[in-house]
Amino acid sequence: MKISAFEVRVGNLVEYQNKLWKVYKKNHVKPGKGGAFVQLEMKAVIDGTKLNERFRSEDKVEKAHVEPRQMQYLYAEGDSYVFMDNESFEQLTVPIEELEEQAPYLLPNTDVQINFYNDSPIGLELPTSVVLEVTETEVMMKGQTAASGGKPAVLETGLKVTVPQFVNVGDKIKVNTDTGEYVERV
Repeated sequence: MKISAFEVRVGNLVEYQNKLWKVYKKNHVKPGKGGAFVQLEMKAVIDGTKLNERFRSEDKVEKAHVEPRQMQYLYAEGDSYVFMDNESFEQLTVPIEELEEQAPYLLPNTDVQINFYNDSPIGLELPTSVVLEVTETEVMMKGQTAASGGKPAVLETGLKVTVPQFVNVGDKIKVNTDTGEYVERV
């Protein structure tokens, strides 16, 4: 199925140049001169080679035909993550290195979609956003306003994001899983 390059999300699997690729990073760029484009960083599923490719707004990409299964992230065990199939209750172990870009968004009991290609797990699709708790951040100084910019924060999974001044330790915030950016306080 062909989709616009702008619709591709981190974790999607695409067929490009006769190979199956997993998208690891997506960067949407709108230069001052010229048309907007999407920069995709992809890794070949079979041999692990990396590819950085730029697509224009009118470009279409072939999304790989995969069998999606709804699964739940249970826990990390050694150098693997353990998931449970929501229908059959079978457990699946996925090596940490296969999920390095998406791991900071995984909390126990998070529902995710794991894609299977020829009965092998090859990709994980996260929800568009996740709610995480702030574990470290600077204290808001009296007189500072929201307009003064953001401050760094560390979330419960170790993810580092920039948050508005009014966010404190213990607050739960929504984070976009594609960009890794703060969305709102929950």
